Amino acid sequence: MQDEPKFVPQRGTAFFPDGRSVRDQVMHSVARGQENVGDFFHTGLQNGKEVDALPFPATLTVLERGQEEFNTYCTPCHSRVGNGAGMIVERGYKPAGNFHDAKRLAQPLSHYFYVISNGYGAMPDYAAQVSVPDRWAIAAYIRALQLSQNAKQSDVPAGIGVQQLSEVAQQQGLPASYAEPWKMPTTAVYATPPGPGTPAMAPAENITTPDASRHPQIQLENGDSPDASGAPAVPPATTRQQAVTPAKAGGAKR
Repeated sequence: MQDEPKFVPQRGTAFFPDGRSVRDQVMHSVARGQENVGDFFHTGLQNGKEVDALPFPATLTVLERGQEEFNTYCTPCHSRVGNGAGMIVERGYKPAGNFHDAKRLAQPLSHYFYVISNGYGAMPDYAAQVSVPDRWAIAAYIRALQLSQNAKQSDVPAGIGVQQLSEVAQQQGLPASYAEPWKMPTTAVYATPPGPGTPAMAPAENITTPDASRHPQIQLENGDSPDASGAPAVPPATTRQQAVTPAKAGGAKR
């Protein structure tokens, strides 16, 4: 290694026209530890307050990325439609925030970025799992999801077809009742084990469980179909009674 060809720091070379072995830094590069992490892009705050804005345009690419990340990290608690009735809630966990109630609809967009970054209540932070741009993309998708679940006929652009979810279900060979709205499951109650040898989460008497007769929702325009048992090939997608065609994951994009 002592004799291998290499550039020695601060020593000249005839290899480059300027005679220097050290190359210029890439434009706009930032030294480790000197990045500005106190700006709106990294904190979601302007003058210490949450605002209803994004640090970059909410393009279709951003929304698609937000949908992907939301479905990966958020749906276990909040569900695909963001109503707070995810799969772990059906199994007895505390209900998550419902993005469609009056409280969440009134929250500024950067609030969602801030909560993903720092956690809130029973929700831990996801700063290690989700990058800063992806947290903003999720926030943008949540807003699009809110708009889609409260969309009106007048919001649909001219020339775009609209179908009832029951019609879409029937087109896929499912009963019209397959598209009924989701219901918040009844949370199970567990008893404290009386002593050694008892299961750590022994069910108490008269335990209440989720409504087993509830039909999951369909996913629109994704090409999936039920498997041989009649179960949907994908998790529930939407509670909306009308959907814009074409659409993805609950019609969150228009």
